[in-house]
Parts: sequence; structure tokens; C-alpha cells
Amino acid sequence: MKQIHVAKHAPEAHLVRGFLESNGIAAVVRGEFLTSGWGELPVDLCSVWIENDAQYDRANALLVAFLRGDIAREFRDQNWRCPKCGEQLEGQFTACWKCGTRRPA
Repeated sequence: MKQIHVAKHAPEAHLVRGFLESNGIAAVVRGEFLTSGWGELPVDLCSVWIENDAQYDRANALLVAFLRGDIAREFRDQNWRCPKCGEQLEGQFTACWKCGTRRPA
């Protein structure tokens, strides 16, 4: 298991974990429940770790592109409508935020 990202807070860590998992990279969040003590503890408590060290280079490249906004820009003109609930979604989303239905192929 290898650390891939140090987050500022738990929601950021879970966003990164979810992004990596949506790209086939198993990841876990560690230290999220220690953030209330940040005033006295080291700041790298809440972090994301990948389970397979062999996927580190791919995970890092994906994460850098994600954090720079490259992925959002790539899909910005590919909006879609959820076939189940009708919600209008931006192109970078692979599932409906409202009902969880996966984006059609």
C-alpha cells in the first residue's frame, strides 16, 4: 500500500479516493477521524493510499490531470441527461449525482 495524496480535509480525500476507484484503482482514506486534532498533530493525517503499489504511476498521472482540471475540460462539452431521472449532468460525471444511474455508453 502506498500513499498517493495528502488531503486538506476528509471530503477532499474521499473525492480523490472515489475518482481513483472510478478509474479502476483501489484506494482507501486513512486518518480522516484524526483531523479534529490538527492543531497539535502533523498536518498529513488525512491521506489517500492505493492498495496496489504497481498502479502508483498510473494513479499519480490520473490524479495530477484531475487536480489540474484537465479531465473536466476534456468532457465539458459532453453534457448528458440521466435516462432514469432526467437530471442534466456535466460531461465529466460517470453517474447521476441524483439517483446514481451510470452514464449510458
